[in-house]
Amino acid sequence: MIRAAVAGASGYAGGEILRLLLAHPGLEVGAVTAGSSAGGLLGGVHPHLTPLAGRKLEPTTPEVLAGHDVVFLALPHGHSAALAAALPDDVVVVDCGADFRLESGSAWTTFYDTPHAGSWPYGLPELPLPAGGRQRELLAGGTRIAVPGCYPTAVTLALAPAVGSGTVSLDDVVVVAASGTSGAGKSLKPHLLGAEVMGSMSPYGVGGGHRHTPEIEQNLSRAAGAPVTVSFTPTLAPMPRGILATCTARLVDGVTAEQVRDVYENAYGTEPFVHVLPEGQWPGTANVLGSNTAHLQLAVDEHARRLVVVAAVDNLTKGTAGAAVQCANLALGLDEGLGLPLTGVAP
Repeated sequence: MIRAAVAGASGYAGGEILRLLLAHPGLEVGAVTAGSSAGGLLGGVHPHLTPLAGRKLEPTTPEVLAGHDVVFLALPHGHSAALAAALPDDVVVVDCGADFRLESGSAWTTFYDTPHAGSWPYGLPELPLPAGGRQRELLAGGTRIAVPGCYPTAVTLALAPAVGSGTVSLDDVVVVAASGTSGAGKSLKPHLLGAEVMGSMSPYGVGGGHRHTPEIEQNLSRAAGAPVTVSFTPTLAPMPRGILATCTARLVDGVTAEQVRDVYENAYGTEPFVHVLPEGQWPGTANVLGSNTAHLQLAVDEHARRLVVVAAVDNLTKGTAGAAVQCANLALGLDEGLGLPLTGVAP
């Protein structure tokens, strides 16, 4: 068996990685570590992980993580770089934080308050590349992988085929996305209290202020082979988990709805975790709950000459932990889908 350690196991992302690892036939759970929760039992912070409830949370140090084949880092942004540097080069390190996602140092320092640590291969296997092929080809056999952010996962999957095929303008892309509160992490925050969230939706990071904006633009520019400009507005929804992203872009003259659908069906027809729904059926966050799948639907607004693509993902599974396990499978030479659920939980 391949031994896997999870650093930051007390948080939402770390707990979700452990949930998936418990069902993985090729990986066994090794060390589980935490920061302020170290010394306690995993069951005290994740009572739903019954088989691991008696595991002691160890300190997050290179010594504790040593000896594992793969290490998942589910740490606050800015904390992964130093830890990763202390791990052997032959250990597969999969970072769920933002530390190594951005290629641009200036984009990093605009949104984060730590030095830019560089970039690792980007862990979105389904991302179409302009020269053909997919991002997964750059992940197979790798030892350092940066897992995408949850919003960028939904938005990139929604728009990459369109920008890559030249069917939409690259300078008129608008995204409004709603996320559940788990996307903000497990730390106590007054604006995330139940009394503040229940029965209310609210925007944040308005006017280009959300740190996922440069990551979205980086991904879409990679798919298009040219710069893409995105206006991104996130909103907070009164639900624990899930993302619903409504993405629009101006259609190039002469492009028809039939042509656009062909582009998407050709792009994702063989992808096990990205599903273009039948016409007339629209994505919902409840339908992907707990699964590693993304549901997409598209329409052409003929009046405004805009493409509308709606994507739904579970921000903790396909948006974080599922992507991490999917990338680890590729890096370790395993079947890409091992341990990853295709079905959601309903109702």
